[in-house]
Amino acid sequence: QVQLVESGGGLVQPGGSLRLSCAASGFTFSSYAMSWYRQAPGKVRELVAAIRSDGGSTIYVDSLKRRFTISRDNTKNTVYLQMNSVKPEDTAVYYCKAHRWSTDYWGQGTQVTVSS
Repeated sequence: QVQLVESGGGLVQPGGSLRLSCAASGFTFSSYAMSWYRQAPGKVRELVAAIRSDGGSTIYVDSLKRRFTISRDNTKNTVYLQMNSVKPEDTAVYYCKAHRWSTDYWGQGTQVTVSS
């Protein structure tokens, strides 16, 4: 049974930091590229960052790459999103996705709220 379980979300003040985790099981994690997406209320889901299956390459939305860092640990079947200097506009549900060829797996999401 494939599972992607996000954690680490919550309430954080503007300028603070948060690290999201996504624990994977039920498939060969190291064979899949992993991504983080987010969806703010009333908006479409958007890509935040992605990382190659071996961790050797990453991509970011230009507006976020100075503040967010994606990483993965294939020994722990986990992908991370380090979020620094967060802003109220970062408030959203954050989802992780596993991708290989035509197969996509999604997690259930974790809420991040940036507010003072």
